[in-house]
Amino acid sequence: MVSGWDWGGDESLLRFDDPAEWDAAYARGEGPLGSAVIGLAFNCSLAEASPRIVRAMQLPDRDQRGFAFTAAGVAARLNGELTPELYAALRAEGTGRMSIAENAIDDTLDHVPFRQLPLWLKWWKVVSKVLDKLEVWRLTVTYAAEDAWKALRGRRS
Repeated sequence: MVSGWDWGGDESLLRFDDPAEWDAAYARGEGPLGSAVIGLAFNCSLAEASPRIVRAMQLPDRDQRGFAFTAAGVAARLNGELTPELYAALRAEGTGRMSIAENAIDDTLDHVPFRQLPLWLKWWKVVSKVLDKLEVWRLTVTYAAEDAWKALRGRRS
């Protein structure tokens, strides 16, 4: 079967819209499957793209796995929801600033209605808001202390 897609890393993979061809490329072990799955997220239904996004999240190449998580974020943005399998994959990867799933989780929190989020993600939304507020307070105190120190040093000069 001759593919109309350049699996050598062509940017046209962002326009990828053929789930069956993605499956065949996965079976062949093509390289840029994570890039192509972003195209599936843009151009196919969530039901068609979701299982392929989940598979791409387990690719051995870290960069391609990162693209798969980008695809999950795209799916959340475009559909306002994710499938239970995508939620499970995001949960398995973990939350927080060091997680490869950080941006996908942030997109999900921003674009999926709170009432539709699974319980663990609702909890993370609350925790992350509290952490953000604590960071704002810490920075406010730090800047105030720096300004006071500068003013005090300025008086001594």
